[in-house]
Amino acid sequence: MLPIVKISNLDKYFGRLHVLNNINLEVGEREVVCIIGRSGSGKSTLLRCINFLEDPSHGSIEVDGVRVAVGGKGKQQRQLIHDVRLKTGMVFQEFNLFPHMSVLENVIEGPVTVKGMDRKHAVELAEQHLDSVGLLFKKDEYPNRLSGGQKQRVAIARALTMEPRVMLFDEPTSALDPELIGEVLNVMKKVAKDGMTMLVVTHEMGFAREVADRVIVMADGELVEDNKPEQIFNAPKDPRTEALIVRYRTGGG
Repeated sequence: MLPIVKISNLDKYFGRLHVLNNINLEVGEREVVCIIGRSGSGKSTLLRCINFLEDPSHGSIEVDGVRVAVGGKGKQQRQLIHDVRLKTGMVFQEFNLFPHMSVLENVIEGPVTVKGMDRKHAVELAEQHLDSVGLLFKKDEYPNRLSGGQKQRVAIARALTMEPRVMLFDEPTSALDPELIGEVLNVMKKVAKDGMTMLVVTHEMGFAREVADRVIVMADGELVEDNKPEQIFNAPKDPRTEALIVRYRTGGG
């Protein structure tokens, strides 16, 4: 089976700082891949390069058959990047909801304005996905009336309503109070069970162990280990992975 995401020879520099170093990664359809590593290892930058929120310095990104070679210019390159973004939904650390819009308006804004979706169809999809995250009853509320966990669940529904082929999660629970983390992780588990291809940058090792098909460990801008969760957590091969797992087990993050 052809990969739905293919990253080839990817590099990213911030000035002279080499943040991503020759990343090669393939993700199959319906696969859940969790990316773990110390802060500053390049995890979030990798995710942001996939949908060109960060401009890669070298290499190529392919999502669902749309390939973008880094360095291209002009209208065709911009269209390819636009097409990749339409195929990738993203959930951030912060919720980024529009405070002046209701929950429903927040969720339909992208499909209507970016994809040109008929408003009635967008509302039907939005209500379906709000129901799936347990928040249909909040559709007429405004974000300031929601908890952090509810805001993040709305953000997930908003991304799903764009009908992406791949979902990218960038530490989606890191801004939440501990008692709210579980409700967001449960929604993410449901999204995975429904067959969505997911790349998840996370510090939630329990989630990675339970839900991921593969766990990738990053250190110093490189992929240092890529294996099944039981291998990563029970018999890591790279000493940097072992150090990370030891810190997790001893409560060091």
